[in-house]
Amino acid sequence: MFANFLYACLLTLVSPIIAYRMIRFGRYKRGVGEKFLGLSCDRANQIRGDKKGCLWIHAVSVGEVNLLPSLVAKLKERRPDLAVAISTSTDTGYDLAVKSFGKDNVFFFPLDFTWAVSRTLANLKPEQLILTELELWPNLVRLATDQGCPVRIINGRLSEKSAASYQRFAKFIRPTFARFDWVGCQDEEIKQRFEECGVPANRMSVTGSIKFDNAPHRRDTETVMRLSQWSGIDPWQRVWIMGSTQEGEEAIALSVYQRLTEQQPELRLVIVPRHVERFDAVADLIKAKGFIPHRRSSDPSLHRQGWEAERVILVDTIGELRDWWGVGPIATVGGSFGSRGGQNMLEPAGYGSAVSFGPNTKNFRVIADGLIAAGGAVRVADEEELHHFVRRCLNNIPAADSLGRSAQTVVESHRGATKRTLDALVGKVATIKNRAA
Repeated sequence: MFANFLYACLLTLVSPIIAYRMIRFGRYKRGVGEKFLGLSCDRANQIRGDKKGCLWIHAVSVGEVNLLPSLVAKLKERRPDLAVAISTSTDTGYDLAVKSFGKDNVFFFPLDFTWAVSRTLANLKPEQLILTELELWPNLVRLATDQGCPVRIINGRLSEKSAASYQRFAKFIRPTFARFDWVGCQDEEIKQRFEECGVPANRMSVTGSIKFDNAPHRRDTETVMRLSQWSGIDPWQRVWIMGSTQEGEEAIALSVYQRLTEQQPELRLVIVPRHVERFDAVADLIKAKGFIPHRRSSDPSLHRQGWEAERVILVDTIGELRDWWGVGPIATVGGSFGSRGGQNMLEPAGYGSAVSFGPNTKNFRVIADGLIAAGGAVRVADEEELHHFVRRCLNNIPAADSLGRSAQTVVESHRGATKRTLDALVGKVATIKNRAA
């Protein structure tokens, strides 16, 4: 009950921010019933269908949802008798999950109030609750495990900062960690952090990161080729993708682009902001810098008119970044020049792009350091170093291609986490059935 009270207080405190974002950006309006009251019986029956059992997999937003398609497909191949329910917390995550798994199998994650969680568990009756990377909701974990539903984590990730925060409140948080039945960790360092937070060592495995398995490995796919055609790229042009950008990073990219196109007329720029609510602001910024924003969501294809240097493509859609990375051989991963801590750099690396990112990649430290050590990526400190990186990619194409090949080698050498995770989950399901029998 204390957790319910705490959540209510926090919700009251942030309600002005929520109200503003609802009015200004239309966020948080969808799925209110499922969030506050839990999953209804009718929706749960729709998800379960005629299957004998059900697995509930939660993925917070777009990044986590993107990890699941291959895993879920292979899980269904091995266990066709199980329904797989996917929950997500954000509108963008929900839309992508619907696109990947179908509307009948997707619902909004209940807030961690006991009544919402209890209703969802009672109606869905999952054999396992699987959390992607880490979602620490005390009521959910306690109620699920009390009802005999084991809670497991796949692609487990726990940053040094988060681990330190949890340990400061160990008296309250440690019992929740202790309830996890199994954690598939991305590496040994993360495994150690989970253990320090309260997960018994014998309930954890190092599976590696599913992100490596999900990284693309070829550009000649239908979706990449379709985007390339839409872009109107000429053979002599070199495309630079600046993806997952946060506030301030688009200005850096545009400044570098402006300087380079004076001497490098073959360069073309694609900007992919991270958040929907910033699309209009980025379009205005592109105009203010003297360029023409060519918006993916509303403008017609460029292939008939040609892509001139004064046009900057603004990808104001959700779920396309993975394929856009394949359009350009030069890639800069955003979220790394500010305080966010970086975004996934494995997708451009998988394509064999010349990859760069900013100084702050704390959320992907092991992956970023591994790419750099293998000569598969370059860390740039600021705008000037980014300018130097892109210019070098244009002036020395063999060196840029070599950087990309090294990145691909790193990705290929780390594949296999999906199989290891799948083996563990299917084995756990079998254990549950044997116990029940």
